Parts: sequence; structure tokens; C-alpha cells
Amino acid sequence: LRPWTPAFTHGDLQIAHVFVDGDEVTGIIDWSEAGRGDALYDLATFTLGHEEHLDDVLAGYGTDIDLDVLHAWWSLRSLLAVRWLVEHGFDPFAPGCEVDVLRSRM
Repeated sequence: LRPWTPAFTHGDLQIAHVFVDGDEVTGIIDWSEAGRGDALYDLATFTLGHEEHLDDVLAGYGTDIDLDVLHAWWSLRSLLAVRWLVEHGFDPFAPGCEVDVLRSRM
């Protein structure tokens, strides 16, 4: 996608994996995909499907973010989710599922 500085990443940083109490993060679970990667992948995974909060997340992130790269990570993440859903017996074409997310990005 672009040159990036490797960072330690969660690899599956979804809203459901972050515990909060008020405004404070109290825990993050499911570190099975953690490793070296592009920090924007975690940011994209965290914001995918929650675009209405993107500006707030980016403001808190504190650096300039290339939105084209973020959108590319959204597309990749959705495609990976489609594969995971099929492998685990779920229908990615169900209303509101990943195929709808992908179509909304086009």
C-alpha cells in the first residue's frame, strides 16, 4: 500500500475486543493475531463499520492519516472477514454482513 514503519499491532482490534469504563480503556482481549505490522491496519479494523466515529478516532490518534490507505485496509479487512465467515459456516451475504460493508465502500 505504501512504505510504513513496522509497529506492534493487535491484528484484530475490533470494538468488541476493547473494554471501557467511562472514557477509560480497561482492557483489550483476543491477542491471537498480534505481531509486527502496519499500525493503520489496527486503526482501520477498529473503525470499519463505524465511520461516524472516524473523525473522533483520528483526532485522538494525533498524526496525519492517509485516508486512502485507511480505506484500502478497510477493503482488505472486509475481504478477509468474508473468507473467515465462509470457513466457519456463516453467510457473508446476509443483510448487514461483510458483503454489504464492501458494497457500501464502492
